Amino acid sequence: MKILITGSNGLLGQKLVYKLRNHKDITCIATARGENRLVKQDGYIYETLDITSGKDVENVFAKHMPDVVINTAAMTNVDACETEKEACWAMNVTAVHNQVKSLELLRTDNTGYKPHFIHLSTDFIFDGTHGPLDENEKPNPLSYYAESKLAAEIIVQGCSLDWAIARTVLVYGIVDNMSRSNIVLWVKSNLEQGKTINVVDDQFRTPTLAEDLADGCILIAQQRAKGIYNISGKDYYSILELAHVVADYYKLDKSLIKPSKSADIKQPAKRPPITGFIIDKAKKELGYNPHSFTEGIKILEDQIKEMSK
Repeated sequence: MKILITGSNGLLGQKLVYKLRNHKDITCIATARGENRLVKQDGYIYETLDITSGKDVENVFAKHMPDVVINTAAMTNVDACETEKEACWAMNVTAVHNQVKSLELLRTDNTGYKPHFIHLSTDFIFDGTHGPLDENEKPNPLSYYAESKLAAEIIVQGCSLDWAIARTVLVYGIVDNMSRSNIVLWVKSNLEQGKTINVVDDQFRTPTLAEDLADGCILIAQQRAKGIYNISGKDYYSILELAHVVADYYKLDKSLIKPSKSADIKQPAKRPPITGFIIDKAKKELGYNPHSFTEGIKILEDQIKEMSK
């Protein structure tokens, strides 16, 4: 099986490449804009790919004829999407259209070719009035980012390919060279420095370990599962509770964590207050089994130790 991953330099992309590179029965084709930024560069094929260019997508897809495409590439900075709308639309919508169209054309030209398109989406397509949510929840986006992600879902659902959409929530994990932070590291580093942090108590999520999300995507690919799946963590927390769990794990001073309200944070884009996912469908149909949030923190800690050797 040939699996092509877009956005392989990103958090989820890296996890997928590292999980797939040593599979005997899978050829992994990693793609991203620019150079390959992964530390391990063996066991897979790397192609530079600008998914906002239809021609680029056609060329790379025709060269490799992937059985599965997992589209992890996206502009995910919610506030930047609000101010850079053209870039957001190009990356989150046009790019999806390009991939779907290329695969549909290849299938038409090649008898017996049945590509499977797996697209990553987000809890942010919902308005956050209640949660946790199942796969049948009606979307109502609050931000331009959310609008773009919903527009992409509509393209995927309307295409003639075998498709799946993996929706996820608040993904955290460690990338090569520690080049980006996440909610766990942010809380940990501030408290270790004795800094007071303001954390919202009116937003609720089911935080997702990047490795678990990668496993969910691979299960969808291996089973050629079709439709929408919620792939997230299993623990439901307010962001404040989540910060407390991190503080407890590292035995740090919880009194430095001050509760605040979303309305007090001046951000260009609106966030849905309450989301979080019910993952029963993924558990039952795919055999998806995510770690607890505490187990996830330990995995991060082990990876950081490994990197500092």
